Amino acid sequence: MQALIQRVRRASVTVDGAIVGQIGVGLLVLLCAEQGDTSAQADKLLVKILKLRIFGDDQGKMNRCVQDLDGAGARGGLLVVSQFTLAADTSGGNRPSFKNAAAPELGRALYDYFVQQARILHSDVETGIFAADMQVELVNDGPVTIPMRMA
Repeated sequence: MQALIQRVRRASVTVDGAIVGQIGVGLLVLLCAEQGDTSAQADKLLVKILKLRIFGDDQGKMNRCVQDLDGAGARGGLLVVSQFTLAADTSGGNRPSFKNAAAPELGRALYDYFVQQARILHSDVETGIFAADMQVELVNDGPVTIPMRMA
């Protein structure tokens, strides 16, 4: 299972002209399930993301995680968006292959599981819509973008 994490000032997902998920300061998590991935890998990835220290402390050093952020008692947001294209294999020419991506049924199950667990562990979780044609808007803060993979 892999994710691309972006530290954002704000982010939103629109489907058919309507915003379906949005956050202020927090993390945009582009999430990809691959063949053979398990819920145990999803759990490990989620914990790693929630503890990832990429927000500035009082001295400006990356020492705070998304759960450390305060804003009227709330934590920083998580916007979780399914993105099977992270599994792209571009080694065989100019058209990417997605043969390593999980089948849609497994991908949806792991995405739903990840989101469910995130909502248990974190107070501000928004999502896109699995397999929808989504438009994702963000203001990347830094920019800070970090790839993560759990094997």
